[in-house]
Order: sequence, then C-alpha cells, then structure tokens
Amino acid sequence: MGSHAIAIVGAGPRGIGLLERIAANAPELLHGRLTVHLVDPFPPGPGRVWRFAQSPLLRMNSMPEDVTMFTDDSVQCAGPIRPGPTLAEWVTAVRDGELAATVDSSLLAELRSVTATTFPTRRLQSAYLNWFHSWVLDALPDTVEVRVHATRAVDVTGPPDGVQTVWLADGRELVVDMVVLALGHLDAAPGAEEARLAEYARNHQLRYIPPAYTADLDLSDIEPAETVLSRGFGLAFVDLAVLLTESRGGRFRPDRDGTLTYHPSGREPVLYVGSRRGVPYHAKPRYRLQGPRPELPRFFGPPEIDDLVARPGRLDFRTDVWPLMAKEIGWGYYHELFTGHADKVRLDLDEFADRYAALDWDSTDMRVLVAKAVPDERDRLDLDAVDRPLRDKEFADRASFTTHVLDYVGADLTRRANPSYSADLGAFLTLLSVFGQLARLVAEGKLRPLSQVDDVDGWWFGFFSFFASGPPGHRLRELVALVEAGVVRLVGPDMWVRAEGGRFVAGSPAVPGQVEATTLVEARLPAPSVRRATDPLLRTMFQRGELAEEVLLDAAAEHSTGRILTTGTGLLVDATGWPHPRRFALGPHTSSRAPGAFTRPNTNAVGFRQNDAVARHILAHL
Repeated sequence: MGSHAIAIVGAGPRGIGLLERIAANAPELLHGRLTVHLVDPFPPGPGRVWRFAQSPLLRMNSMPEDVTMFTDDSVQCAGPIRPGPTLAEWVTAVRDGELAATVDSSLLAELRSVTATTFPTRRLQSAYLNWFHSWVLDALPDTVEVRVHATRAVDVTGPPDGVQTVWLADGRELVVDMVVLALGHLDAAPGAEEARLAEYARNHQLRYIPPAYTADLDLSDIEPAETVLSRGFGLAFVDLAVLLTESRGGRFRPDRDGTLTYHPSGREPVLYVGSRRGVPYHAKPRYRLQGPRPELPRFFGPPEIDDLVARPGRLDFRTDVWPLMAKEIGWGYYHELFTGHADKVRLDLDEFADRYAALDWDSTDMRVLVAKAVPDERDRLDLDAVDRPLRDKEFADRASFTTHVLDYVGADLTRRANPSYSADLGAFLTLLSVFGQLARLVAEGKLRPLSQVDDVDGWWFGFFSFFASGPPGHRLRELVALVEAGVVRLVGPDMWVRAEGGRFVAGSPAVPGQVEATTLVEARLPAPSVRRATDPLLRTMFQRGELAEEVLLDAAAEHSTGRILTTGTGLLVDATGWPHPRRFALGPHTSSRAPGAFTRPNTNAVGFRQNDAVARHILAHL
C-alpha cells in the first residue's frame, strides 16, 4: 500500500487515452497511490498534431459523428467501459449548454454551424481533446494524481529491477516506477536519397522540403508564380495546397451549378503534383449505411487468424492472407448493396451469401456469381481497379490526362456523396475491421519478412489510406477548381523526379513531357525510422542500445521496418532482444503498428484495446 509513479512521455490523444484507461482500471488494480507525470511541450489532450495553434483553414478528414475518445460496448477489453460523447455529441452538448467547456471565441461560429456529418476544423477537434483531458482529470479516483510537465524528455535511465529516472529538457528529473513512450509519428532526419536532394538544392539555390507534418512547414520562402513540385497526392498534399492558395488570400466562390471557381490572390505558386497512382485519395463518404450493419468479422476473424497462425512456416501476404481480407471487404460491400439497395441486385441475399461463402475471392466462379447477382458493372467491387485506376493507361498529352483525372475525381465525388452508392461505405467500415484483425497476425510474426515490409507496411497501409482515409469531398471540389484555374497542374502516375541541369525535373511514363521546378516538396509524413529519429530521447536510448528498431530476418537478408521494437504487450525491447519490464512504447511507429488514438465509435478499436491492456499491465505490476 505504497506510493507509485509513472511517466507518460507524449500527452497527445494516445497518451491521454492511456491515462483514461489507467484511471478506469485503478479502483480494481491499484493498491496505494499513483502519481502520473505527463511530459509534453504541447498542450495535454491535443498534443502536437491537434494543437489549437495551427491554421484555421485546416480541417479533419472525419465527420464529428465518427470521432470518439471513449470506449463503448463494442470494445473487447478487460477493463470497465466508460462511455462518453462523440465529437458530434460533444458539440451539441456544448452548444446547448449541457456541458461546460472552455472554447476559444474563434470557434463559436463553427460550433453553431457544424453538424454530425460535416467536416470540422482541426481546431474544433483540439477543443474536444482539451475537454477530454479535463474530463479525465475530473474523473480521477482519489488515489491517482496527475502532474503536467510542459517540456521534453531527453533521456530515461534506470535498471530493469529498479526505479527509472526521466530527464527533462528544463533540467528537472522525474523518479518513477515505469515509463510509457506515446510519441506518435516520429520525425526523422533525411535518408540517403533525401540528403542527396537537399545537398543538390543547397548547391543550386533551390528549395527541397523533406517529409514532415505539413502544418509545421515554413512555406514563406516559396515565391508567387514559382514552379513547385509536390511528390505525393494524399492528405499532406491537401494541406499543402490549402496553405499555398487559400491561406495566401485566394478564395473559392460557389457557382450556380454547385461547382467552385477559384479566384487567385496573385501570391500562389504553380503547383505540380504527382504520385504512384497519379490521382488523389478517395473522398470520405458523406452518407450513412442504408441497410443494417453487417456482423463482422465474417471471413477474416479469429478462426481464420488461428488457422493462419497454425500453418507451418511463414506466410506470404498476397497468396495466403490478402484473399481472405479481400473476401471480407467484399462481404461488407455486397451486404450493404443487397440490404440497402435491393433494386440493384438480382438474387436473394441468403442465396448470394451461401454461394459467396463457398467461393474464393479471386475465382472465376466468384466473378460469375457477382455478374449474375449485380447486373450493373458500376455496382460491382473491383479492388484491383480501385487500387490502380490508371494502370496501363497512356495519354496523348497533359491536357488529355488532366481531363481524365478531373472526370475521375468528379465520379468519385458523386459516389462518396450519393447514398445510392453506400456499398462503398460498407467496404470502408469492413476495412476498419480487417485492419484490427491483421494486427494480431502481424504480432504473431507469421509473415515472411519481405512480405511484411513490402506488402503490409508498404502496399496495404497505402491502399487503406487511399480508399478509407482520404480528404473531405469539398477538398476535392477545391482541387478541381485549382486545376481549372491553372494553379495546380498534374504530373501523372508513377511520377519520377530527377535532379539535373540545376533544377528538379519530374515526369510520368504515362504522360508526355516533363516539368522543371525550383522547389520540391515531399508531401508525406516521414517513414518510420528509429535510426534517424530526431527526438533526443529516442536518439539517446537507441545509441545506448536500450531501444531497438524492428528487424525481420529471413534466410537471405535482414529487413528493417524502422519501427520501435516492442513486445505484444508494448514493452520496449533493447538491442540484445531483451524486453525492459519497466518501459513501454505505444503508437503507429512501434512494431504493434497501432492506428490512430481516436477512432470511430462501435468498431472495437485496436487503440482502445491496447491502451486498456497496457494500463492493466502497469497497474498489476506496480
């Protein structure tokens, strides 16, 4: 019945979510008193990414009804469920005076206008996370105390069987029993190719902007009318376009037909964008399911994972795992099509379901079944076509390519706004279930190393983001307006970039011609890299061998994923392969590959389950 202390380094949504689980489980598991130290130079709750101090023009890519920090009855965890409001419910409660929350005056107009199915600013989400942090503090049991340290941790020392000392940048020391690193995505020093491009830029008076959080970039040196290359067409590019256009005084005006026209300020650069696919991420759906939610998982759940784990040897993702995942995604799609749009199908759901269950996803018989049941090709799910919409296409010139992409974006906007295409949402929701199930298979170490690195960390994560984590539809309408105004121009698929002739040069094998530019922006987050991490705490611990990167071994070579190596319970593993019993790490750049710290309600979110398991582990071992 003594006093205990832990430190959570990183007080963003993941760190605060863990704090909530510690508080929820403390009445059952804590013997004595506990002090929790939150260490983060940014505000607790929002943290760095969701801090209020960012452009009011930047928005979330989730609707308020799809965002929660609270566990619900879907979450399968040992700890108690403590439900609470989604972002949408919180907005309504604050607006109606049912919840006390301190909200910046600049958000009052948005609070009055935002609905459950609009896309709010990141600053509104910041206010929700700030309130959640306050709610957690108010709900603490008497045995738990929280202290906030608005600074960085620069080192952690201590033996595996003794107290740990967290060294802070302001010179203070925290003596604790356990330490949790909840650092989110890791900043990284440039890799070899990025360093080469940066040096080339310095030698030729160019600008090279390596991967980073777009909201943190200083773009003030980019000149009006300057030609800029953006390598990447995802969410980072969307933010980049906002900061280089509307943030510089340009304005979008709606036309009578619902389209937008962009009126430049004259301060914009000319922004050329390309990527591997050559098209932007799919817009987030604006509608709800029209039929009942399917019971998931159906074809890729615990029994299937058990079977895969029991197979001898390592698995290949493409041949052993993806067919089951694709069948599960297909089931979510067709379940919604059959239950929500009976006029689009020609078979009874029960008959279709029985025949679907007996067939392999990529079989001729499956294609025959789908063609018989779904007469319109536009209502059939072709995951290969979704993944690479420009595969094997060539264009006569940049103008014809641009027309093709604008038509593609227009069709996507129609599908993601019109509830008659809600089968897309069925697939979207099933992707979330599949993501969670795959996490266990990855944790078991059953995949071949190269398949893990290339297919899961590479292709699958990219496909998931492309299909399920794109921008709000209005951002794509703005993109169309920017293209029509000549401010944004399209490079093409399989974009290549070279540094030659004193310029950055880019092109695409599918589109004739090339583009020369004086600035190159890598419009993406840094890839995981413990070895190149710029965080002083991680760098110091890695140099001492007390923190290791995940390395997958096969008979031919070692394959580094760059992620922080942890055990299945989140314990940090050192360079000798030994897990430290008093140190944990959580987040997307650990070997657990956890998704976002907040999530959609009623999805049995992986992050919530991990937070609960780690909280209970800490409390039990104290």
